Amino acid sequence: PNEETAVKIAEAVWLPIYGEKIYNYKPYKVQLNNDSIWSVEGVFQEPSVGGVPYVEIQKSDGKILIVAHGK
Repeated sequence: PNEETAVKIAEAVWLPIYGEKIYNYKPYKVQLNNDSIWSVEGVFQEPSVGGVPYVEIQKSDGKILIVAHGK
């Protein structure tokens, strides 16, 4: 229902997949799209190689729509 919950869900999804390194991508970019989909994306820290974790969460029920990690 809100940005704080979206971040908690994102971390709960990412942690078993990508491990504790997800915390290196804080502060996360959080956006509500079309008042229905939360997108949460890590922030690329310089200097570094690779990508950032990304997730889309349906606002109405918390359903995970997309989980990805850029390269």
